Amino acid sequence: MSQQRCPWCEAHSDYKHYHDTEWGVPIRDDESLFATLLLETFQAGLSWLAILRKRENFRRAFDDFDVHKVAAYGPEKIEALCMDKGIIRNRMKIEAAVNNAKAFQNVQKTYGSFSDYIWAFVNNKPVQNAFIHLGQIPTKTILSERVCLSLKKNGFKFIGSVIVYSHMQANGMINDHLVSCFRHEEVKKLA
Repeated sequence: MSQQRCPWCEAHSDYKHYHDTEWGVPIRDDESLFATLLLETFQAGLSWLAILRKRENFRRAFDDFDVHKVAAYGPEKIEALCMDKGIIRNRMKIEAAVNNAKAFQNVQKTYGSFSDYIWAFVNNKPVQNAFIHLGQIPTKTILSERVCLSLKKNGFKFIGSVIVYSHMQANGMINDHLVSCFRHEEVKKLA
């Protein structure tokens, strides 16, 4: 008998693996938080599966998601990224990634770490939702609106409430595994 999963991941093995091993697991290190934030920015308007399948290309193109290197990218590197067929070649998203790396560093300086800053929005404890059906899971909330507003005030670009909510789900700030999913309780225990 197979384990029951959230239905959104059943159609693709890449999704299943991501769902079963990463999605919703609390992440508290700045390096991983920057990587997921960068990827979520590129996901805007696209499917997460498209980004997931290009994740290693993004890792290579963006210097292993090193926030210091990305923040230092100049026009030549941005042009090279615009020509890189392995990633999403959207100039606005690429420029936003560089801008956001700088904003990320500023948040680190101001709050001690990006993790301390972002996790403070949930009082350092993941929100444990108990949804039964996919239709109950929101794409944004009052909380994601607050976080989005704060990120924008801190200089982040190409970021909206839906992207922020996805980021919070992916990084385990919100447990949106359905209660019927085997990962719901597993992720809950990691809180």
